[in-house]
Amino acid sequence: MIIAGHTLGTPDHSVPEALRLFARAGLDAAEVIYQDGYRSGLRVGDTSAAAEAARVADGEGIPVIGLTPYTTAFNSLNELERVAAVDELRGAIDTAHVLGATRIRIYSGSWQPDRDEHAAHWERLVHSLKELSAPAAAAGVVLCAENHFGTMTQTARDTAALVRAVDSPAVRVLYDQANLTFTHDEGVDDAFALQGDLIAHVHVKDLVFKDPNAPFVASETARVHADERAVISRVVGDGSLDWPRILQRLRGIGYDDALTLEYEYRWHPQDLDEPEIGFRRGADHIRSLLAEISRRSADRDAEVLS
Repeated sequence: MIIAGHTLGTPDHSVPEALRLFARAGLDAAEVIYQDGYRSGLRVGDTSAAAEAARVADGEGIPVIGLTPYTTAFNSLNELERVAAVDELRGAIDTAHVLGATRIRIYSGSWQPDRDEHAAHWERLVHSLKELSAPAAAAGVVLCAENHFGTMTQTARDTAALVRAVDSPAVRVLYDQANLTFTHDEGVDDAFALQGDLIAHVHVKDLVFKDPNAPFVASETARVHADERAVISRVVGDGSLDWPRILQRLRGIGYDDALTLEYEYRWHPQDLDEPEIGFRRGADHIRSLLAEISRRSADRDAEVLS
């Protein structure tokens, strides 16, 4: 598996600066935000900036493997809004192609549990992703629906249901156990039972609960505001998530692709080390866990042969 940095963790750096930071921190690749108004992101539709990022990535040996847009209106019942969101994602697919990125993180629409007309919004979401699956496939890009609050795929169950409803190899699951954990949804084993065969990308982060019994609350999709948070972000390895178990399960399903350190320094800098330190520490921890899993597997194979 390769370990990628995410520009969510580099809010004070331009994209080229972030790529150089990832190289210094010993990472293997990058996932880049696609959003206007964020210094460490690529502006929507700016193919020249994408080409420059690709040039720097090539020079640093840090390929951009993923793009992270923040579009959410795919499930809107307002057709003009829905079409605009689909068009923005078509642009993200074009930008991914310029970068050489092979996956795009997708927010599965905008949704709060107290809203009405779930079936109608779900139908619009499925329709939108079916529309986008053909251009994504043509560009060699997989659209990865994330386990994420504030969307129609907060749970592993709903994420798997969406991917199966779209029924295209160009639409798959982005597995994020931290998101499932702090929303009090599926644990590791249940998440893999429900969506393990559909995982095409993985986000890696860690946390500790301030109050594990507090109900999950988030008034928007991209982040949980300070007054709503029941968790504290941590460098991977310093928190409570069972990353040895998660990585073992990923190995068990044959996943051997990117692990993106989704370092939440953009949203919660007070919780975390400076980015270069945090990315390096997180990557070192994940690599040590992967090495231990490989060692144990080799020992078991040796016992079988002896």
